[in-house]
Amino acid sequence: MREIQIHDTLTNEVKPLKPRDPGKVSIYACGPTVYSRIHIGNARPYTVFMLLQRFLEHEGYDVTFAVNVTDINDKIYVAAREAGVHSAQLAHDMTEHYFEDTSRLGLGRPDHEPLATETVPEIVNLIEALIERDHAYESGGDVYFSVPSYERYGELSNRDPEAMDQGEEDNSLKRDPRDFALWKTRKDDEDTAWPSPWGDGRPGWHIECSAMSETILGVDFDIHGGGIDLVFPHHENECAQTYAGRGAPLARLWMHNGMVRFSGEKMSKSVGNIWLLHEALDAYAPSTLVMFFISGHYRAPIECTADTLAQAASNVERLKELVARLDPQATDDALFAVSERFYAALADDFNTPAAMAEIFAWVRDANRRLDAGETVGGLDVLREALTVLGLESVFESGGEEADSAALELLDARQKARAEKDFARADALRDELLALGWEIRDTPEGPVLRAV
Repeated sequence: MREIQIHDTLTNEVKPLKPRDPGKVSIYACGPTVYSRIHIGNARPYTVFMLLQRFLEHEGYDVTFAVNVTDINDKIYVAAREAGVHSAQLAHDMTEHYFEDTSRLGLGRPDHEPLATETVPEIVNLIEALIERDHAYESGGDVYFSVPSYERYGELSNRDPEAMDQGEEDNSLKRDPRDFALWKTRKDDEDTAWPSPWGDGRPGWHIECSAMSETILGVDFDIHGGGIDLVFPHHENECAQTYAGRGAPLARLWMHNGMVRFSGEKMSKSVGNIWLLHEALDAYAPSTLVMFFISGHYRAPIECTADTLAQAASNVERLKELVARLDPQATDDALFAVSERFYAALADDFNTPAAMAEIFAWVRDANRRLDAGETVGGLDVLREALTVLGLESVFESGGEEADSAALELLDARQKARAEKDFARADALRDELLALGWEIRDTPEGPVLRAV
């Protein structure tokens, strides 16, 4: 097998992937807290780690991939009260929306998608182990992890433990302000609770992921992933409570993706600069969003603008146009070397922009040769590579012809644009998208392509 190098947040270095079990790779990525529909920033880690699984499987590994759903959380109670619904109903509805929205990306589903509500006994078991090892204590019906009891606290985020704030509102029951909640006693305004040795209540956020990942993958699994914003306190606390409770590290590598930004700011519900994933998928083809996500290195932030999305759509179109020109019966010697460099780039800390740069360099050369009258093939090699990065849709025939109703809407949109009635033009574009048609501009004018 090719050696795979991945950046490890814990050591801040790129290091070889050395699976716990030879030939097998276990991955856990933190999923959403389901108090609302997810935005495209939430879709970036989903895309990164679904594609990483594809690449590792292409390299011959047997991969088990789990993404959790946090359906017990303070934010869910707050959102449910504001909406006037039961917290369990809100969590259920938002979980279903999450599955629907991410499925529209066309990348498939993780092997396991555990819910916190289905893992409470395992969570309680881990908390009991922490109490038995003197790393946790009960106070007023709550249970807290004792940060001073764990000497390695802070090693993942590289922070001084003395300067750490857990962001928890009430520290009155804690022995130390840095301690964090493992179990919270039921409050009067909370409509769900679970039994425990410390009374009815619910788990804290951090302990949920430690228990869910351990239940599916065991401890010392290979890769723990998520957004860079989770390093502290969430992943720092996961590291501490699992090692303290089990005597073994939670994961061998910690792999974090950068944020999606609007105008230089991290996308955030609290700031209000969010774009919901289902809205983005109503406006753009799934392949465009996948292309957008892989256009930057997974560790770097990426800027979401009309221009970056237009560039992603243009890149997808370039691939589709070339695919339509290739001879399906012919091979292409140059593409074999390109594909080797493509996979080598992915093996070097999953460098998707470098990998795609190799593909697009070949696309330019292939178009030049085709324009000169040469026969160019390589469809199978190209399909294999692009499928690894979730772009298999560029090989769909796209031969479906628009019906008269769609063509009439296209004509009406062009008239609206000519009259500078852009609001109507946008509305007509949305009508076409709802009917399954995307408008593409070509030198010969706008055309409709099935999505």
